[in-house]
Amino acid sequence: MSRVCYQVNLQRGFGGGEMYTASFTRALEALGLRSVLFAHPAASHWLPVLPASTQVVPLADEALVRRFASLHKAPVVFHTPMPPPAVEALHAAGSQAVAFAHMPWYDRNPEALRPYDLIVPVSQHVADSLRSRGLSRVYVEPLYGIADLRGREGEAASAIVASPVYDWDLRKLRERLLRIVHPFWWRLQPQREFTRGTELTLGIVSRLTTIKQFPALFEVLAAVIARHPRVRLEIFGSGGYASVRDLRRALDPIRRQVRWWGHQRQVGRVYAQLDYLMAGLPEKEALGLNVIEAQACGLPVLAVKAPPFVETVADGATGLFYTDPRTDRGESFDRLLERLGRAPLKIDAAAARAHLERFSEAAFALRLERLARHLSLLDA
Repeated sequence: MSRVCYQVNLQRGFGGGEMYTASFTRALEALGLRSVLFAHPAASHWLPVLPASTQVVPLADEALVRRFASLHKAPVVFHTPMPPPAVEALHAAGSQAVAFAHMPWYDRNPEALRPYDLIVPVSQHVADSLRSRGLSRVYVEPLYGIADLRGREGEAASAIVASPVYDWDLRKLRERLLRIVHPFWWRLQPQREFTRGTELTLGIVSRLTTIKQFPALFEVLAAVIARHPRVRLEIFGSGGYASVRDLRRALDPIRRQVRWWGHQRQVGRVYAQLDYLMAGLPEKEALGLNVIEAQACGLPVLAVKAPPFVETVADGATGLFYTDPRTDRGESFDRLLERLGRAPLKIDAAAARAHLERFSEAAFALRLERLARHLSLLDA
């Protein structure tokens, strides 16, 4: 493989954007393109999920800008946008700067993306947000992600056991201190192994980040779920101290119907234990790889009827929509729970296959090939 695609992902943690980066890198390799990934020095998650041919180069921001000056006529793909001087260094070297937009841009400063030669959205929802902010260099085709659990499952199937619910933000003094103290407290707790009951089981399977807006969602829906004592909410995921605190507060009215399990590696086994996946609120969500994963595993999704979920969920086939509870105080969701209490949603296998084809590895490869030719990474 003689051609190289340089990539930049400076996230410390591993979430949807990093899963996307891994899938993107594997698809590039299948096209005969080797990757060099510039990563944050503290990120230790890359090697298990990337092709063996990928070179991971840990670099701090300042060193990365200097490195850009040496990349002559090279395509550089940013999964995390950098300040304008970084892009200017690339342009001075005759290189091309391409930014992936992994989040909607409605409430973000468009100047952060204006220096890039091309912006690649991961959904139509994201593309619409970019254009609404006056950004014109938007690639015409959304590069939807795929359901890919490779690198996220364990060596062998094992019991689902509770783990800590916190991802510590080391930029904050409080969380640096809690990171030291919390493990001692955790070791004193009895081990809890997941077993599901006979209740209608809803699940959150996600990092508990601000873009999901779970606290705002359950500030309304907790009161609705309280009227359905046969409903249980299982939370599989971890987040920062404030995110977990705010979600706990929102769920306080139904705390006896909620269990917390922390981050789980074997998410495929988690999906198999649930009746429905709960998506978060929509407007800050770019795509929702967990939504695609769940459907691929045969787990239907309950989501607000709005972009991007209207792109990623097939209503009545792979999931069900309800009205944004911020507009109807949860009345639509209440009716949905009543309906599901009477009869579960039956997956329409044929419709599900047709819908999920858009998010298949083969479809992703075709989309990426078209993008690679547009960027002259491949011969026309």
